[in-house]
Amino acid sequence: MKLVSWNVNGIRACVKKGFLDYFLDVDADIFCIQESKLQEGQIDLQLEGYHQYWNYAERKGYSGTAVFTKEKPLSVSYGVGEKVSEDEGRIITLEFEAFYLVNVYTPNSKRDLTRLSYRLEWEEEIRTYLVGLNAVKPVVYCGDLNVAHAEIDLKNAKSNHGNSGFTVEERSEMTNLLSSGFVDSFRYLHPYQEGAYTWWSYMAKVRERNIGWRIDYFLVSERLKEQIIDAQIHCDVMGSDHCPILLELS
Repeated sequence: MKLVSWNVNGIRACVKKGFLDYFLDVDADIFCIQESKLQEGQIDLQLEGYHQYWNYAERKGYSGTAVFTKEKPLSVSYGVGEKVSEDEGRIITLEFEAFYLVNVYTPNSKRDLTRLSYRLEWEEEIRTYLVGLNAVKPVVYCGDLNVAHAEIDLKNAKSNHGNSGFTVEERSEMTNLLSSGFVDSFRYLHPYQEGAYTWWSYMAKVRERNIGWRIDYFLVSERLKEQIIDAQIHCDVMGSDHCPILLELS
């Protein structure tokens, strides 16, 4: 099974920059996007052979997630726990016979860290949710998680200590999640690979010089780790300030 996740930073703009070419070429069984930045009816995306599930933010042109899947899920939910919706469109859960797929766009703590407390509340809530799902059946958790977990996961670690996405608190929350029964699929296969990034600033020459961060992930339940065949970062694919990531499971 082949799964792809991509923060498209606006699906309408990304479609104009080659999204469909990549989508058709990669031929994923499940394709997740984050930061769709639209409301219902603002795009007619013809994806033959795929079921489409969208979670729109109430605020126009902001956030949003979607999942495109060849296999129809047993159920689909939006939000976590007892919440059946959330106004920023950040999470979609699809239940399949063998596993749960959870696609997420994690809130950014903001440059001045004014949203850090909200971010930490989110992390606690999502961890509780994932652990609950994992008790029922295995989980594949993917998306833009807005954190570089370790120093190897960004180019300039020393100068970014304490910055949004690389605070002690955010990194600790990722550690806590992994310690709760989950595996970072990319690091499982490539524990020491440097220069493996999924996001680059739009500042001039930053992407060309690969001054980036790895903040997009596929995390899987511990009991799925032996089924990880491949985990890739498609850094040559343009169309967004993020690039797609791929997970292949047996």
